[in-house]
Amino acid sequence: MQSLHANSSRCHALVTSRRAARVHTVRVQAVAATVNNKTVLAPPYNVLITGSTKGVGRALAEDFLEAGDNVVVCARNEDQVQSVVKELQQKYGAKRVVGKACNVSKAEQVKALAQYAQQQLGSVDLWINNAGTNAYKYGPLLESDDEDLEAIVDTNILGVMLCCKEAINLMKKQPAGGHVFNMDGAGADGNATPRFAAYGATKRSLQQLGKSLEAELKMAKISNVGVHNLSPGMVTTELLMSGADTPTAKFFINCLAEEPGDVAAYLVPRIRDVPPKSSTLTGGVASTYIQYLTKPKAFSQIFARLLTGARKNRFVKED
Repeated sequence: MQSLHANSSRCHALVTSRRAARVHTVRVQAVAATVNNKTVLAPPYNVLITGSTKGVGRALAEDFLEAGDNVVVCARNEDQVQSVVKELQQKYGAKRVVGKACNVSKAEQVKALAQYAQQQLGSVDLWINNAGTNAYKYGPLLESDDEDLEAIVDTNILGVMLCCKEAINLMKKQPAGGHVFNMDGAGADGNATPRFAAYGATKRSLQQLGKSLEAELKMAKISNVGVHNLSPGMVTTELLMSGADTPTAKFFINCLAEEPGDVAAYLVPRIRDVPPKSSTLTGGVASTYIQYLTKPKAFSQIFARLLTGARKNRFVKED
């Protein structure tokens, strides 16, 4: 575990320096541009991120702020939300960071979150559904607690649906529209996820949901809103590390996982590129899938590990 902390410190220092290099020199109020008589989004963006008090969500929030955007922090715990908001406001300015507690599986709380974001920032340009859970437990589905299964499905599926509903209803009324990003995870490709089957099943559903929403937007002739998917790969969050208790898990965590800051540093610039690049010839918005850990990259890292021992003991000590 000392190896994990040491590596985390070195990675944090590296990510911090990378962030500093990416800071934009010009920061202006969020604007919309007009191109070919159509109002389109232009940075800086107003960004809402669920599950953003820790892990990937927190890293995403910081990188968007580094890029000059405005951020709404969201999580279930009010104290954690206010603590993170205060810390980020001290670093980036009180007007650029706001936050609200929200249980995404509760419809009324999601509605209140959307209203709050609109009141505070005037619009929501990018809404990232990052909140997710595995109940921080790993084991066979047959041995799972019923309450844990309900929590996983409520957060990972129902929560995303409720957030998509409110985000789209909000964005379709905005002149420049907006973009919704759903964060998938292990199981999204249809592969088995033993010891966390419920989590994998929920993540698999998000691609189908995205395709259905894209079709419904076309049917409703809503041409200024896009729904996209994000794939962070394996990230050394509390959620992942709680399952680092078998030789196989330790192997793959060391071989494939990355720090939240590294993943955010990859995702954020690509998310910010979606608004100007996603318009179609017919005036709609094309869906985008942004992946951090692609299959070729994963195979390459596994091959290097087997051949040379690369990346061994990076985060957890293997037996």
